Amino acid sequence: MAILSKEEVFAAAEAEKLWAGNLIPGHQGEGKRLPNVSPINNKRIGDIEAGTAADIDAAVKAARSSFVSGEWSRLSPGERKAVVLRWAELMEEHAEELAALDCVDAGKPITECLNTDMPATIDTFRWYAEAVDKVFGKISPTGPGALGLIVSEPIGVVGAVLPWNFPAQMYAWKVAPALAAGNSVIVKPAELTSLSAYRMTELAYEAGVPRGALTLVTGLGEEVGKALGLHPDVDVVSFTGSTEVGRLFLKYSAESNLKEIVLECGGKSPQVIFEDAELDGIENHVLAAAFWNMGENCSCGSRLIVHSSIKDAVLERLKAGLGKWKVGLPTDPETQIGPMVEKAHFDKVSSFLEDAKKQGATLVYGGRIHDTLGSGWYVEPTIFDNVKPEHRLFQEEVFGPILAVTTFDTEEEAIALANNSTYGLAASLYTSSLKRAQRVAAAIQAGTVSVNGFSEGDITTPFGGYKQSGFGGRDNGLEAFNQYLQLKTIWYMN
Repeated sequence: MAILSKEEVFAAAEAEKLWAGNLIPGHQGEGKRLPNVSPINNKRIGDIEAGTAADIDAAVKAARSSFVSGEWSRLSPGERKAVVLRWAELMEEHAEELAALDCVDAGKPITECLNTDMPATIDTFRWYAEAVDKVFGKISPTGPGALGLIVSEPIGVVGAVLPWNFPAQMYAWKVAPALAAGNSVIVKPAELTSLSAYRMTELAYEAGVPRGALTLVTGLGEEVGKALGLHPDVDVVSFTGSTEVGRLFLKYSAESNLKEIVLECGGKSPQVIFEDAELDGIENHVLAAAFWNMGENCSCGSRLIVHSSIKDAVLERLKAGLGKWKVGLPTDPETQIGPMVEKAHFDKVSSFLEDAKKQGATLVYGGRIHDTLGSGWYVEPTIFDNVKPEHRLFQEEVFGPILAVTTFDTEEEAIALANNSTYGLAASLYTSSLKRAQRVAAAIQAGTVSVNGFSEGDITTPFGGYKQSGFGGRDNGLEAFNQYLQLKTIWYMN
């Protein structure tokens, strides 16, 4: 398979030649297409296939047939490991191409795609390939004459429904553990960002993954995603996206076969800075938490909860740091802030700018729309001070580059503010006191808490949330295998 440079991908996008469609063995769909428009300039870069419920049915049948045949599910862990490692090698060879596809498809800065997203994606496949033969069953402490074996088996057919903000990386988070564990996987990428998923699936076949064990269906969520959620022969759906759509998947499960649903539905993560925090360099962590990936990040630290005595000092550092962030075309290696992913999302993010002012928040940095740049969907990194808990900006997930600043005077008040959210995905806290760090980290309701820095963890640690940030399992870590496995007890008796 030819390897494309980023320049060749950009040229193909300019020529409107990029394509992503269904990959289902022995099945031809209706052939209908949807135009694929880049958020960089609001221009068509190619098409994706408009999948249907019939395509999902064909993918499920292929997945179930593959699973029952054992062509993948009954391979030894070592055999699956070798294939997935080969797949990772191919992705590394195509890393620049895959990064460029995410750049033009999602509007993500090319430097971020090259230096962060693709290395993390490839590492995820390698990690689960190496882990698959290191997950064991157990023997229960039975009495004489009996033996109880507790074993984990692949659950069967897995639906992976992906978000648009980290197309390649979220593909890896879901597909790598599910496939390595022996399941058959059906991938439904976001209709806005299907290109890298299509290319990585092609590379999987080249590496030796059976075509029935990994299928891809592109298209609209209300057509393809719904059909996947309602299908009676799908065993589990893992979904990352909005709370609204997460609720729909629970509904689909209840209306069909009570399939397992794994949800990761966003957040409104707090960053808490106490008066004893070390301020040197703190702006780098706070700004990364708030504005990395244009704020289009589920664990975005969009609420800065800072002690009143140091607020002004912190804000000065943040403003000075943001002066170095470039808003520009994602194809420019110097760009750190690209466009919002689509016009509808741009309009939603923009509405927060006006609502914050109307509700009495104070604009201290940014607030501009770069409407003369590319598509015009470019929002400058923005900071609002004096944000109250009742404000929309404090409570709702923006999924854009807007930071809300709120002050506190006591530790108890800081914890209450941090937990004043329907979400609980992540949090950061800054203090020089180890005891305070332990107390506050324990008290904050979030799946991941970082101390004196911004971190979502890494592939070795589970990622997921409390409350409406989701439930049903965790991405990453050995814990990710659990959502794609089922337990069986086997009793041997005389």
